[in-house]
Amino acid sequence: MIAVIGAGAIGCLVAGYLKQKDEDVVLIGRSDTVEAVKKEGLKIYGVRGDFDIAITAYQRLFAKPQLVILATKTQDIEEALKTNLDFIQDSLLITTQNGVQVDKIVAKFLPEKNILSSIVMFGATYLAPAKIMHNFEGSWILGKPFGGVLDDKALKVSLMLDKAFPVVISKDIKGMKYLKVFVNANNCIPAILGVSMQEAFSDPQISRISIAIWKEGFDVISKAGVKLTSLPGFPVENITKLISLPSLEAAKIFSGMMTKLSKDPLYGSILQSIKRGRVSEIDYINGEFVNLAKNNKLSVPLNAKLVRMVHEVEERKKFFTPEELLNHVKLFLN
Repeated sequence: MIAVIGAGAIGCLVAGYLKQKDEDVVLIGRSDTVEAVKKEGLKIYGVRGDFDIAITAYQRLFAKPQLVILATKTQDIEEALKTNLDFIQDSLLITTQNGVQVDKIVAKFLPEKNILSSIVMFGATYLAPAKIMHNFEGSWILGKPFGGVLDDKALKVSLMLDKAFPVVISKDIKGMKYLKVFVNANNCIPAILGVSMQEAFSDPQISRISIAIWKEGFDVISKAGVKLTSLPGFPVENITKLISLPSLEAAKIFSGMMTKLSKDPLYGSILQSIKRGRVSEIDYINGEFVNLAKNNKLSVPLNAKLVRMVHEVEERKKFFTPEELLNHVKLFLN
């Protein structure tokens, strides 16, 4: 049995596609999603077409799975693991979260040898409980977060996951995860504005903020001695080339990239959490630059400002206007 713990966009998408391939899958989620699945099934729309998928869903595990796919937000991991720990202590567990802290958190509860780390390069949007939009395709990257190579059991799992998304085996999952932080770091902007990524980045002036985020992040990564490793479809050069250009020129290129990502609105993981009334993962994305700077006695004032602005949106339940955002960050644009 495969247990997918976390019934948000990625968890539902993965569970649904594996179930379509006749895998024995159970989805573990919150009560609203569990009830929706029981009444109407799991509904997936998007790039592969529209599907209604019958799948078993519970709020917690009642049996031991061979494989756990952990798809909660990073800030919800400890609660999810504690709730289901009696059944997963001997299971192989795959993390899917953004940021670089997740595997260390999971290792507090499970042996390191039982943990596989992954990066999802496909995109999905949570529409409503048990209703998911699959926005774009991408690979599923697997690696050993604490060193070593995938054993036979893990390789067998990779072949099974390949039924849902093309699997790539990484020898440097840590370096790839740090690069994925850059990929996700611009999600804070639509979250602050309360609009889709396409709408936010259609404005080259707003896109200038993204280039400044990358410049500041790359500077602290370099000074901290962190090695970035290219992702499938997203080489490190995507960062280094853009941050070497004049900011407005780079912003126009970035704007073109982001507005063409999906024909359907993309909101990013941070805004999706805010829309659901939940705490976002901002502290594990832009906040990773902030923590890295603090630990190395450096400064990342733009990313620190954006983290604070996202938390302000979470607290006051009110978004900033583009003009307000630009006014807050104008000192960091060049």
